[in-house]
Amino acid sequence: MEAASGLVPSVQEIAKEALAQVPHRYVRHQHDRPIFTTSTNPHDLPQVPVIDMAKLLSQDHREPELQKLHYACKDWGFFQLINHGVDTSLLENVKKGAQDFFNQPVEEKRRFGQIDGDVQGYGQAFVVSDEQKLDWADMFFMFTLPHQIRKPHLFPKIPLPFRDYLEDYCGEMEKLAVKMLGLMADDLSIHPMEIRDMLGEAEQSVRMNYYPPCPQPELAMGLSSHSDGGGLTILLQANQVEGLQIKKDGLWIPVRPLPNAFIINIGDMLEIITNGIYSSVEHRATVNSEKERLSIATFYNPALDAIIGPAPSLVTPETPAAFKRIAAGEYFKGYLSQELRGKSFLDSIRIPNGK
Repeated sequence: MEAASGLVPSVQEIAKEALAQVPHRYVRHQHDRPIFTTSTNPHDLPQVPVIDMAKLLSQDHREPELQKLHYACKDWGFFQLINHGVDTSLLENVKKGAQDFFNQPVEEKRRFGQIDGDVQGYGQAFVVSDEQKLDWADMFFMFTLPHQIRKPHLFPKIPLPFRDYLEDYCGEMEKLAVKMLGLMADDLSIHPMEIRDMLGEAEQSVRMNYYPPCPQPELAMGLSSHSDGGGLTILLQANQVEGLQIKKDGLWIPVRPLPNAFIINIGDMLEIITNGIYSSVEHRATVNSEKERLSIATFYNPALDAIIGPAPSLVTPETPAAFKRIAAGEYFKGYLSQELRGKSFLDSIRIPNGK
């Protein structure tokens, strides 16, 4: 997908220069700096719900766990998934592969560099002007499924054995996303095909994120506050360094990742399909002065030609449509053409009299 993404320097290379100060272009405006909650011990803050896949698939524990899933998707928009059934050795191999990719010399990574105007490749996303503040992070983003949408200079050129591990991982993430959407349909008491049909031939993309240590983490941001534009996001932490925060009740809540759990969140399009029952929630990534942080996000999104709107069975006289219908490609075009800024694009297609 073509999108605004100007070419910018590698933050990992900047961070190697033993800087005393953050370069000006990465210093956030006062209102946009990461305010760390000091009045409350972070460990006293509420935590993202934890959902147990084994219980969801068990007759004995299914209903209580489905209720927990409903609460997580409605009130939090996020949850950690444990006992998901994805092989631990595959997760470790993918984590190592991501680490090795970013550890390569910058010349090797630039072989995967973004082409001006295309969000895919190694670089940074959502760069729309020469004046905007930049994230303290590098990323490698590409479309991965279905196979025919892959760019020939990206996925097929990833060195072995990482390419094979990533291939297996993408297949597992597709199966997991389909399984989770089926469970969500059960929770909403709608037919699973009502969601699947609306997604069309769903597309998958992967974004590997590298957040280097930052000399002034209180001035910079690893990833600007935003909600994800697509359907379902599955995040794997490649190391146990915290940084992901979600916005709830006006507070930024740090997510403490559980070992080998997935952090799953609702995207804008799933909020639209569920007619606002589920919430896509603003989140961001902070950085620290001592440790790098790596994560791998997999996005399961509608086909670009799919028409997205509230699922018909969720629209009633009591619960009128809360969003306009829109082609997924049109939504992504608008979403990717601007800086990340909260839920501003989703808000633009809300129906004022919807719930």
